[in-house]
Amino acid sequence: MTTKLLNKRGSDRGLTMTFSVDRSPKEVFDAINNVRRWWSEEIDGSTDKLGATFTYRYKDMHRSNQTITELVPHEKVAWHVSDSQLNFFRDKGEWDGTDIVFEIARKGDGTELRFTHVGLVPALECYGACEKGWGHYIKNSLRSLIKTGEGHPDRKEEEAGKKAA
Repeated sequence: MTTKLLNKRGSDRGLTMTFSVDRSPKEVFDAINNVRRWWSEEIDGSTDKLGATFTYRYKDMHRSNQTITELVPHEKVAWHVSDSQLNFFRDKGEWDGTDIVFEIARKGDGTELRFTHVGLVPALECYGACEKGWGHYIKNSLRSLIKTGEGHPDRKEEEAGKKAA
């Protein structure tokens, strides 16, 4: 049974990205749940337990709290964004009440990953910037983590400062 997620705007639509890799559904599932290796090293909290809440931070520009609402091994991961602050937009809470969903499916010898940020729609101010950001994290960093074991997450601020020096 598939649950249809509706966000606070009553929509099941959102920003969707799909890619295929020559890896198993287990490898894809494990990589998604290793959020610090593909999204950000600045994650506080558990990212691989049903019901857990974790916080993403990017400098003083973006903070969001995600609760893991679905964790179906090798098939699906879903997070509910309960609170967000995107300081570079008028409506700083545009992500509030949205859902971030990863659907994993075996396709031939490989695996297809379908990412949807449910509720992130073109009518929102952050859509364009968030589409670009998610494009980097999903199609570049997560895909790289799955294929090579090395993602491209945001680094911790003190580490980023050391590399710049």
